[in-house]
Amino acid sequence: MAKFRSIITIFGLVFLFSSFTTNANEHPVDERPEEEQNISQVYIVHCEFPDREGARRYQDLDSWYLSFLPATTSDGSREAPRLIYSYRNVLTGFAAKLSPDDLKEMEKREGFISARPERQLDLYTTHSLNFLGLHQNMGFWNDSNYGKGVIIGVIDTGIFPDHPSFSDDGMPPPPAKWKGKCEFNVTKCNNKLIGARYFQSSGNGSPWDENGHGTHTASTAAGNFVPGANIFGNANGTAAGVAPLAHVAIYKVCSGITCSESDTLAAMDMAIEDGVDVLSLSLGRLTNNFYSDNIALGAFSATGKGIFVSCAAGNSGPSSFSTANEAPWILTVGASTIDRKIKATAVLGNNEEFDGESAFQPSDFPPTLLPLAYPGSNASDSDAKYCTPASLNNTNVMGKIVLCEVGITTRVDKGKAVKAAGGAAMILMNAEILANTTFAEAHVLPVTHVSYADGLKIKEYINSTLIPTATIVFKGTIIGDDRTPVVAGFSSRGPNFASPGILKPDIIGPGVNILAAWHVSLENNTNTNSNFNMISGTSMSCPHLSGVAALLKGSHPDWSPAAIKSAIMTTADVLNLGLSSIEDQTYLPASVFATGAGHVNPSKANDPGLIYDIEPADYVAYLCGLNYTDRQVGIFLQRKVKCSEITSILEGQLNYPSFSIQVRSNSTAQTYSRNVTNVGQANSTYNIEIDSPPGVDVKVEPTTLVFSEVNQKLSYQVTFTPLATRPSTSFNQGSLTWISEKHIVRSPIAVRFFLF
Repeated sequence: MAKFRSIITIFGLVFLFSSFTTNANEHPVDERPEEEQNISQVYIVHCEFPDREGARRYQDLDSWYLSFLPATTSDGSREAPRLIYSYRNVLTGFAAKLSPDDLKEMEKREGFISARPERQLDLYTTHSLNFLGLHQNMGFWNDSNYGKGVIIGVIDTGIFPDHPSFSDDGMPPPPAKWKGKCEFNVTKCNNKLIGARYFQSSGNGSPWDENGHGTHTASTAAGNFVPGANIFGNANGTAAGVAPLAHVAIYKVCSGITCSESDTLAAMDMAIEDGVDVLSLSLGRLTNNFYSDNIALGAFSATGKGIFVSCAAGNSGPSSFSTANEAPWILTVGASTIDRKIKATAVLGNNEEFDGESAFQPSDFPPTLLPLAYPGSNASDSDAKYCTPASLNNTNVMGKIVLCEVGITTRVDKGKAVKAAGGAAMILMNAEILANTTFAEAHVLPVTHVSYADGLKIKEYINSTLIPTATIVFKGTIIGDDRTPVVAGFSSRGPNFASPGILKPDIIGPGVNILAAWHVSLENNTNTNSNFNMISGTSMSCPHLSGVAALLKGSHPDWSPAAIKSAIMTTADVLNLGLSSIEDQTYLPASVFATGAGHVNPSKANDPGLIYDIEPADYVAYLCGLNYTDRQVGIFLQRKVKCSEITSILEGQLNYPSFSIQVRSNSTAQTYSRNVTNVGQANSTYNIEIDSPPGVDVKVEPTTLVFSEVNQKLSYQVTFTPLATRPSTSFNQGSLTWISEKHIVRSPIAVRFFLF
C-alpha cells in the first residue's frame, strides 16, 4: 500500500463554465444606497384594458403601452423610461426600461397589474453555475458581490490572457494589498488578470499557457461574463466563472502534464507574498505523510496567513485510498456530474437505441443505417478493440461506424485513427471501471460515447447478425437529469491514507463535461471552431470550489479558512435532484469516501448557522498526535518544536466538520469533543439528530445547544461505542446533525471495521 501511495500522479485537466439566470420577485424591497436606487433596468409589465372605451382611446397597443410610461423624468440624474417590446400574443403587456421611481408612478395607472425585473434566461452553456444555484442579480451571487475584491491565485499551466474570459470589463482595480507582478513580455494583465508569474521548469520563459489546463481552471474559478460561449454550437450561452468579479493571479508551474514540486512550492510561497485570498491547485500526488508533501506544507503556511486552499482530490477513482491532498487544512474536492448532456444516440439495425454524448454534433450526418464494425473481433491483435492506429491498418472500416473501447490511447485519438482509416463514425464504449461516466468531447468525426453496459449490448447485437448496421442521431444540448449529481467514476476515493482519522475527500462539485475557456481555437472537419473546450476531471471541480470560497470570503471577510470549509461541508447536499441518495458511477448509492460531506450548495454555505472553526495551534497539536517527530513537525512551523511540551490530540479530536472512526476487535468507546460557533441568529436552539452507522452506537452530550448571541461558542461530546454484534461489512456510514428552526448543520460519520 505504501508503495502504491508513493506513485506520483498529475491530475487530468478539467474546468467548467457555469450558466446563470436572473430571477427576482415582483416589487422587491430595494435596500441599495439611495444614490443607486434610480438606476434603470428592464421590467416586464402586465396590464389590462380597464374597459372597452379605454381600449378605443388608443389606436394601437404601442400607444396604449406608452401611456403607462412617465412622459418625462423629474430628475436629470436618471434615464428616461423607454419602451423596448410591445407584446401582442404571449401576454398583455410590455417590456420597458424603468427606474424604481418610474415603477411607483406606473403602479398608479388604471389597468396596471404587475411588474418585475426581467430574468436572464439560462442559455445552457456554462450550466454548472446554474446547477449550483448561482443566479445573476439575486441570492448568494448578489449578496457576495460576485467575489469583487477577492484574489484567487491559480497554480497551474499558465494562462491565455487574450481570452475574453479575462477581460476586465466591469472590474475594479485590485486591492491595495496586492503586490504581484505581470511577467508577460508585453502588457497583458489588467484589472481581471492582475498577476502572472512563471517558474523555472514551467516552459518557455513566460506565463503563457501551451496546454490549456490553466486557462480552463482559471476561467472556471473567476472568468468574466462571456456571451455566446459554446463548443461547436453546443452548450450555447453566457459563460462565467463561479466568482466572476474576483481577480485572478496565475502562477505557471507545469509544462505539459508534469509539474515541478519545487516550482509549485515556490509559486505558493510567492502567492502568499503577493496577497492572494484563495489558492486553487488542480494538481498533486499521492503521499504517505504530510511532512514530505510540498503542497501540504505550502498550504499549511498559506492557511496560517488566512488564505483558503482548494485542491483536486485526483483522478484515480474509483480505487480506494486514491485521494491526494489529504491534509485537514486543505479543502479536498472530488468530481460529480451536472444535469446537462450533449446527447448523441446510437441507433442499431434492430431498432435498439443507446444514449451517449459528444461535443461534436454534425448537422449533416446521414440518418440512414451504415455498416457497423468491431475491430476487437480480430483475436490476433489484442489492441484492435482499442482502435489504435496500427491495429486498424489491417481492418476494413472504410465507410463504417466503428465500435471502439476506451483504453491505451485517448478517446479523441481513437476517433482520429478511425477517421484516418476511412471510418465514417465511431461508437466509443466505456471502460468497466468508469461504468456510466461518459464524456462529451471535441471529436474529429461523428461519435457517441456510451456506457460500459450499453457497449456490451452493442457487442451482443454485432455478434447476433451477419450484417450489423447502425447510425448516430445527434440530439444537442439536453438539460434535466434528476439522477444528478452522480460521483464521477474517475474521482479519487478515500479512506485517507496519511491520516485515517480525517475523512477525505471533503466535498464534491461539478467536474464532468465542464465548458470553459481554452488556449487555442478548436477545429473539426466542419470548418467550425471554438475558443471554449469541454473537459472533465477533479481539476474542474477544484476551481468550482475555489470560486465558492472566494464568494464566501467576499460575503464573510472575517471568516477563517476553517470556517469557510466548515460552512461548505455542513451545508452540502446529500440527495440528488430526484431526492434520492447521491449515486456513484454504477448508479448505486455512493459512500462518504466518494462524496465526503456531499455536493456543494453555495447558497446554503453562505448561511450555515454553526461553524467548526480551527485555530492554527490546533493543527500543531494534531501533527504531534500523528506521532511525527519534533523535526517533522518543525518543517511545518519553520521553527523548532518539542511535541513533549505540547498537548497533542488524536486525529478525531481535531475540530473537523466530519468524523472518521476506526473500530478494531479490541476497541472500546471513543469520545471526542467539538466546538461550534453560532454565526446564525443570536437566539437560537439546536437539537441533535443522530443516524448511527450500523455496528456502532453514537451518543451526543448535550443533546441541545442554546445560543443567546452571535459568535457564541458551545461544545459537545460525541461517543462512539462498538456494538457486540459486528456488521458483515468493513465499512459503514451515518451522520450527526444539529437542527434549528432555520438551519441544518450536518456532519458525516465514516466507520471502518478491522478484524485485528
